[in-house]
Amino acid sequence: MTDRVLAPAGDRSAQRPRRLRPNRGPADLVFRGVARSGGTLVLVIMALVGVFLAYRAAQALAKAGPSFITTQEWNPDSGEFGIAAVIVGTVLIAVVAIVVAVVLAVGVALYISEFAPQRLRRWLVGLVDLMAAVPSVVYGLWGAFFLQWEVLSLSRWISDWFGWIPVFAVNGVDRHDPLATPTVYTSSTFIAGLVVALMVAPIACSVMREAFSQAPMGEREGAYALGATRWGMIGAVVLPFGKGAIIGGTMLGLGRALGETIAVVMIISPVFVIQPRVLENGTSSVSSLIALHYGESSPFALSALMAAGLALFALTLLVNFVAASIVARSRSGAVSEV
Repeated sequence: MTDRVLAPAGDRSAQRPRRLRPNRGPADLVFRGVARSGGTLVLVIMALVGVFLAYRAAQALAKAGPSFITTQEWNPDSGEFGIAAVIVGTVLIAVVAIVVAVVLAVGVALYISEFAPQRLRRWLVGLVDLMAAVPSVVYGLWGAFFLQWEVLSLSRWISDWFGWIPVFAVNGVDRHDPLATPTVYTSSTFIAGLVVALMVAPIACSVMREAFSQAPMGEREGAYALGATRWGMIGAVVLPFGKGAIIGGTMLGLGRALGETIAVVMIISPVFVIQPRVLENGTSSVSSLIALHYGESSPFALSALMAAGLALFALTLLVNFVAASIVARSRSGAVSEV
């Protein structure tokens, strides 16, 4: 920050801007050193993780070459392996999860910040934060033994009425056959995505709720003064104010959904072909591939798993960097319609 201190009119040489420097005490210097050291340490650890994965994956990548990206089969010991199928499965599970999670997160965040009574609001905030702390294996058990059997009718209904859309089609199922086996809908991308959605929704909800609750009171009252209803005020003030948080929370949740492991392993039925039909039995993901094959892999197969982990690391890192940049550059409330 600069300030202009002007000399008397006769002294033209002294009429130059003078830079004012803050007087930093010992506490400020210590805090700056700790903050810089912590940030640097995080970057160093991330770089070391990337270097470690790249080093361990070098043998497999050298043998597979560019076909590592396009091959669907996973059989490293025979020389045929790639991440095409598992990457597609990972992305589809994450997309299903984030579509469901964003709707839940926005709705819950708006209710907590705009509609819930003050006494109930504190309990709801604690409950949402507690959901984020539930171990993923608990979600996996719940999804495998309860949720998927309760949503089979929903999966069948979507397939019956929207099966003309390729992503909702299910091969070998006739909508007019009431005796068709329901197991064709189990262990699917859709069910895995629903479970992961409930895991990432609390993270996105916390980010959005903080932004919604900070919407300026003056703009809220201005909307009411212009005749807006509560929903009109939310649409004109709160949602534009929290636009950056909605995008940032969505991206952070997507980063979590891409790397989810245990819950997905307990639900899906692994297949190593590209499976674009989200309602049909069978899918796969990079994290579940590593979890299922790590303990029984040969040294070369372990190198191939490291290569798959490197691809997931790069994808997750990219998503999180995009999310961080959006959150940092977006000042919630910069634009409103009032």
